[in-house]
Amino acid sequence: MQLTLQKKRQRADLLTLSAVAALFLVLAALLYAGLLNRQMTNMLVPTAVYIVMAVSLNLVVGLLGELSLGHAGFMSVGLFSGCLVSIALSSSPLPLGLRLPLSMLAGGLVAAVFGLLVGLPALRLRGDYLAIITLGFSEIIRLLALNWTDVTGGAMGIKNIPVPRLGGIEFSNARTYYYIFLAIAVLFLFITRRVIRSRLGRAWMSIREDQLAARSLGVNTPAYKAVNFMYGAFWAGIIGAAYAPYARFIDSTIYTLDEGFNILSMVIVGGMGTLTGPLAGSVVINVLTELLRPIGQWRMVAYGVL
Repeated sequence: MQLTLQKKRQRADLLTLSAVAALFLVLAALLYAGLLNRQMTNMLVPTAVYIVMAVSLNLVVGLLGELSLGHAGFMSVGLFSGCLVSIALSSSPLPLGLRLPLSMLAGGLVAAVFGLLVGLPALRLRGDYLAIITLGFSEIIRLLALNWTDVTGGAMGIKNIPVPRLGGIEFSNARTYYYIFLAIAVLFLFITRRVIRSRLGRAWMSIREDQLAARSLGVNTPAYKAVNFMYGAFWAGIIGAAYAPYARFIDSTIYTLDEGFNILSMVIVGGMGTLTGPLAGSVVINVLTELLRPIGQWRMVAYGVL
């Protein structure tokens, strides 16, 4: 019975992912044809970014069963790391098309290292205690970005971040940059779906359901917990590194504690523990927030009702 329900859930996830992928591909075609207005175009980029952030956070909150409030901190780590690598590569003889992938990989790897450091307390702490650790991590990253002037520019931030180019195409606005974020989101969802259905994903879910029982069945819970935090942080770092050239200016205020709660709310609204839930939550919240912008602060009331 349980196996049948699991298969039905997996089939439903696959259908939902296919429908969402088709929708975003249609939007990409409309964007290429110039049929989308400026408001719609500017809404596509943050939606694609938050899809990656919400689903990667769901791996910790929904699959592993640990409460993390510092996911925006991992994105900030990837943001600054990828930006610094991108600036360093701007004077190198490497082809222009390789600089963004290398900076994204660097941002992801550095964020994964921080994910391991933050995940170490998860080996002994759970619930509210772990949430406080992740909350403190996010604030520490913000303060480092604010005070480490020689590296991050301090309060002045980092300006004039190199714009990626591929052939004769310059990715300098929302209309062109959407394709980069769409490719990252599709790749991330495809790989993550495979990971969830693998032995690794099943181990995460067994730890969520009953950590003691999982350990008694031979699941190396400390190792699987560490890998979970690293995997989620890796993709948060990648999307952060990709966002830096789009923003063209970054400082310590770009991803604060509010962003951490914002990403968590997308996971909760969409539904934890599934692949498509946080995806739907990120789309609904971003679209609704943008469409209700004309009513000013009252849009936050609708946001709270969700």
